[in-house]
Amino acid sequence: MKQLVIATHNPGKLKEFGPLLAPLGYSLTSAGELGLPEPEETATTFPGNARIKALAAAQASGLPALADDSGLSVAALGGGPGVFSARYAGGDYPGAFARIIAAAEAANDWRAWFTCALCLAQPDGTTATYIGQAYGRIATAPRGAGGFGYDPLFIPDGYEQSYAELGGAVKEKISHRAQAIAQLKAALEASKNF
Repeated sequence: MKQLVIATHNPGKLKEFGPLLAPLGYSLTSAGELGLPEPEETATTFPGNARIKALAAAQASGLPALADDSGLSVAALGGGPGVFSARYAGGDYPGAFARIIAAAEAANDWRAWFTCALCLAQPDGTTATYIGQAYGRIATAPRGAGGFGYDPLFIPDGYEQSYAELGGAVKEKISHRAQAIAQLKAALEASKNF
């Protein structure tokens, strides 16, 4: 079985990657499980931060590594919190939810989108990046107990439920991460040397 390091210390992300990559025959472990340090995310874009994390994990482990940098962008916040999603409102999700809802209400603009940039890095420094986006709107209040992060606040286009209400099976098919992973899977299936 081929080994792949998921460059994260977030158990929720590792859990999401499992069923998406299992059909390709990869044994997954995380940077957190390997005790690898978390690199500082100094880029101003999702692809840039994904590349920083993937390269750090690949070079430290000597194994191919996949990093995800993703976040929520809200039209009423001029595209924020964006790359600062995890740190927005000091990492306090209930506080972040309140600030986002207040901004959307004040602007009367509930549009939002999730972006996921996946970077696959080899120990030799080679990288490839895949980007997925999901468009939707902000809920007027957090809804649902499933998922993680901003899932209770985001209602994807074509649905009336938040990511947290839809459940993993639906989210795995429609999310920003699922779209990026579909591109990654197509590239991996086409590649004979990975």
